Amino acid sequence: MVDTKTDAKSVQRRKMKDKPFENILNFRDVGKTINEFTGEKLVAEGKIFRSARPDDATLSDRKRLKEEYGIKTIMDLRTVTEHVNQAKKRSSDLKIPALLQSNSALAEPVKVPGMKYLEINVNGKGFERSLLWRLKFWSFIKLITLMLFGYRMRAISILGREVMLPRGLIGLGYDSLDACGPEIAECLLAFTSSQTPILIHCTQGKDRTGLIVALLLLILKIPLDAIGHDYVMSERELDSEKEARMVEIRSIGLSEEFATCPAEWVGCMERHLRERYGGLGKYLRGIGVSEEMEGEVVKNL
Repeated sequence: MVDTKTDAKSVQRRKMKDKPFENILNFRDVGKTINEFTGEKLVAEGKIFRSARPDDATLSDRKRLKEEYGIKTIMDLRTVTEHVNQAKKRSSDLKIPALLQSNSALAEPVKVPGMKYLEINVNGKGFERSLLWRLKFWSFIKLITLMLFGYRMRAISILGREVMLPRGLIGLGYDSLDACGPEIAECLLAFTSSQTPILIHCTQGKDRTGLIVALLLLILKIPLDAIGHDYVMSERELDSEKEARMVEIRSIGLSEEFATCPAEWVGCMERHLRERYGGLGKYLRGIGVSEEMEGEVVKNL
């Protein structure tokens, strides 16, 4: 006989998990997303989560992350500049009584107590060097001068206008694969341990997060259309704060394209891995992920 009380509790838990967070955008269980799209159980659910930055999560959001979703680890892929800017924003928010009244978690530490944090600047030094080498000589000199005098955002906007904008989201995805091997390996290998469930995020939870999630799903041999489905979901999920994001995007010299999720993005990344490296396996070996380690990822997910 079915235990109706237990069944009712299970339904209630599922409804709660489908309820949007108050202050965390673009959140989802990647396994659930893939399994629902394919109609098959191809990925373990409750192991890989993704979202936009959870810095402004309310007390209720924080509780849900820990208790409803059982998340143990938060993997933060942002740059030093993004952390600095976010700290400035939080400091400003704390001076606004109305914001504090609406979200008392702002007075709490940014990091959720009891969570492990993996701060991996996935677009680190190697990525920065790959962009800098693409600058014209005088632009490079101007950028260095601005950095020396503390005008970091103005310096970054030179890179944005002259390098990142022409490269586009797909070109920058290639650059990340080519220049960020050690950081990508560190992200992937987190899924070989007991650190799961892991919530992966960057600022929007779209491209850097999308790259790590796509590589995990490629390791699991998930069909490209399913991986693409998960990637393009972010555009709709982030629509509510598009105007605010565009202010940030334009401030570093980028266009509206950088707020989108090109449908061909995942296919282009997979093709780059095949054409440049001879496939995912050879790429992984080249960045230090052995066949045994790759097997551990598969086993855990």
